[in-house]
Amino acid sequence: MKYKVLTDSTCDLPEEAVRAHGIDVICFKLALDGQGYVERQDFAPSEFCRMLRAAKSLPTTAQITEYEFLERFERYAEEGADEVIYVSINAGGSATNANAQFAREEFYKQHPESAMHITVVDSRGYSMAQGQPILEACEKLEAGEPMDSVVDWLRDRYARMEILLTAYSLKVIRKSGRISAAAAIAGEVLGIHPVFTLNDGVSHVVRKVRGEKAVLGAMTSLLKTRMVPGVPYYIGVTDRALYEEEYKAACTEAVGYPPVCVFDLGAAVQSNTGPDAVGIVYEGTFRERT
Repeated sequence: MKYKVLTDSTCDLPEEAVRAHGIDVICFKLALDGQGYVERQDFAPSEFCRMLRAAKSLPTTAQITEYEFLERFERYAEEGADEVIYVSINAGGSATNANAQFAREEFYKQHPESAMHITVVDSRGYSMAQGQPILEACEKLEAGEPMDSVVDWLRDRYARMEILLTAYSLKVIRKSGRISAAAAIAGEVLGIHPVFTLNDGVSHVVRKVRGEKAVLGAMTSLLKTRMVPGVPYYIGVTDRALYEEEYKAACTEAVGYPPVCVFDLGAAVQSNTGPDAVGIVYEGTFRERT
């Protein structure tokens, strides 16, 4: 079986992992202060963090279009692929997943003779909650597991992945709609910081703490109570110098073992969280679709 694994740039997978498994990443386009950019091509996440801090306006992102997906599918067919799997950003938070499905239908309409099978999987999340299962799926495919069973495994895994998120500055996250403008303004005035879960494209404020020093304790205690004991977890940061070491140490103390890695939150994610955010990705309990 010749196959292609495609995902989008919200996966936050490091380049070395992408290259090691031959994953194709289709990138989101962003605009900041009137200038257009392509994520993963025009800057590294750390560079975008600095750009965001200095920006005069808030960033915007554009969905990946049906035409962009159709181009990819046609190229895969020309390369002789039998199976294509695209793992998308949460379908509820972006029309990108729907555009991929439209492109799949259009591909079959234009190429009725093609035997290439295209599967679109909704990751139900973002960042490493989207990306890490893709790496495991690639390992399964490389070991010879059939695509159908890998797809079933992915869908089950995505129903278990969770994200804890906090933002130390609420300007950008207020714009993204994760919290109301009134709550954000009150939080800024009173020094209250929200901690969210961000699962299935829906954010819930699960704790509010006063003062920056209390945020770390809230994040680690929630991680310990929400994660399945013993599972791997991953820490995503916008600014390694500010957050990497203290979060790694605090999480290790709270759960008894270190994270698999500390990774950079990508530009598409930062565009919704701002340049002062931390996310923790882990496996929780199974969530039914609502």
